[in-house]
Amino acid sequence: MEVYFQYINDADGVKKACDEMKAEDYIGFDTETTELDPYDGVIRLVQLSNGKDTKVIDLKPFADRGDLRTAPELAPLRQLLAAPKPIKVAHNAKFDAKWVKHHLNTELGGVFDTLLASQLIAAGDQDRRHNLAEVSSFFLGIELDKSEQVSDWSAPELSHSQIEYAARDAATMVPLREKIVERLKQDDLVKVAKLEFDCVMPIAAMELNGFYLDEGRWREQLEKVKKEQSVVAHELQQMLSAGVAQASLFGVAEINLDSQAQVTDALKNLGVPVPETTRGWQMQPLAGDYPVVAKLLEYRGVAKSLSSFGENILEFIKPQTGRIHSDFRQIGAPTGRFSCSKPNIQQIPHEQEYRRCFRAPDGRKLVIADYSQIELRILADFSDDQNFINAFVSGADFHTITAAQVFNAAPEEVTSEQRSFAKRLNFGVVYGIGAQRFALMTGLTQTEAEDVMRKYFGTYRGLDSWLRNAARNVVQERAARTASGRLSRFRFDEEDRKAISLAQRNGKNMPIQGTSADILKRALRLLHDQISETSARLVNIVHDEIIVECDAAEADATAEKLEKAMCAAGEEYVKKVPVKVDVHIADDWTK
Repeated sequence: MEVYFQYINDADGVKKACDEMKAEDYIGFDTETTELDPYDGVIRLVQLSNGKDTKVIDLKPFADRGDLRTAPELAPLRQLLAAPKPIKVAHNAKFDAKWVKHHLNTELGGVFDTLLASQLIAAGDQDRRHNLAEVSSFFLGIELDKSEQVSDWSAPELSHSQIEYAARDAATMVPLREKIVERLKQDDLVKVAKLEFDCVMPIAAMELNGFYLDEGRWREQLEKVKKEQSVVAHELQQMLSAGVAQASLFGVAEINLDSQAQVTDALKNLGVPVPETTRGWQMQPLAGDYPVVAKLLEYRGVAKSLSSFGENILEFIKPQTGRIHSDFRQIGAPTGRFSCSKPNIQQIPHEQEYRRCFRAPDGRKLVIADYSQIELRILADFSDDQNFINAFVSGADFHTITAAQVFNAAPEEVTSEQRSFAKRLNFGVVYGIGAQRFALMTGLTQTEAEDVMRKYFGTYRGLDSWLRNAARNVVQERAARTASGRLSRFRFDEEDRKAISLAQRNGKNMPIQGTSADILKRALRLLHDQISETSARLVNIVHDEIIVECDAAEADATAEKLEKAMCAAGEEYVKKVPVKVDVHIADDWTK
């Protein structure tokens, strides 16, 4: 692909280039940086293209003279990037947005992200790849040479090949956008694409903000867990050794507690009816009758805590900020849910001992908000089941109401065990569980579980009908959508009953979980706009929860803004039942 480009490294050139580009509706936008993390390197090039003419702006001369964030010669560039028009077309715009915000002190306005668009169009196809080379090949039939991507961008003088490479990536964006827009319209994905693009800047800002982890508290917690593991491991060894034919010289058999085969053999010898696999949810019902199983599950919980949430987390604290800056993938699952890595702070255990380690620095507060039963409210809205809707409209405890109806009791007579059954069933329905799984989860017999579920769906007939239709539609259409229009396609062998059953379960769950993801993303954009001129900073998200850090003096005002943004987002998608958000102010990440 031939590309015409102009290399710019002076103030006049920057002004002229920006004047030309600001008249466009869309411009290709890209950056070249010396590192992958904006805290570790510098931004070297900014590329702008209308598809025909491409400007490659070298920031090194400006950086050599002072701070890029305040350099007056770069004011036209900062204004262009911040403006809602022209729309900046970028691939993985979050990356560029972070560099621009950190090094140029500018928020990226008006974004079209070809990476996110490609993921939306793929609709859950795990075989598709979404790097720029693959996306350009798929939509344009163009093979991009990416060999210069890993070259030295900190060199005093860049090669012609490097500058041409940089120009070509930006120039590709404009024709790529045109092809992608055709497909977005064809697949009715325009609305969800806008939702995703609007969310880019809030996520970029959140990653830059980071989350403060108190290293002292974390090490204190680790020491407690290590001691606990030692005690639990010893107790489990004692209990399992009775199930090993050959005892050691000391009378207690040494079992590798992390070996599934050895543990399974010992359990069988102890008379435990071990299921085919010893996964937690399958073993859980046995814990009440077999203390050795309860101890095994306790050991596994402690071992997982140490491997997943141990010393390794501390390695991610940035020396420059003293905070953890995780990487969030905006479309981390076909449902549209986020995923998180380096490290995965979405999976920090709920126990207070762990959560209290994430705190607000001195003089600051955390404002923590989460949606109350949002997926069940979405399900009520979708199903149009009047009993389901009335239960939420009444404002009473939903699980208690369900238990009362299923067990034919007055709400005030519902036992905690009955409420627990109802709660598991309510949430289980969202994930398409059947009677067999419900029996395993609750310890009921298969017959008892079937009876409870029959009463449940007898109470919520509209819900039963919606779930049946969702399962039927996914087999017929091999697709499902969320309220925003997010699409997930399903591929399965019509002769494979297990594959069909899995598709039906996902077909019921995807619209609900995916709409919850839609709502969260809309809330993040609304919140971002609300807090832009305040001390508040978004620091973490976990599916239906948002955590904001702010000056102590602004905590109440921030809580109000957060609740308002989350409710407004929910009400855009859920119309028939009230959207409820629980908000509280705390010193650390605890309930």
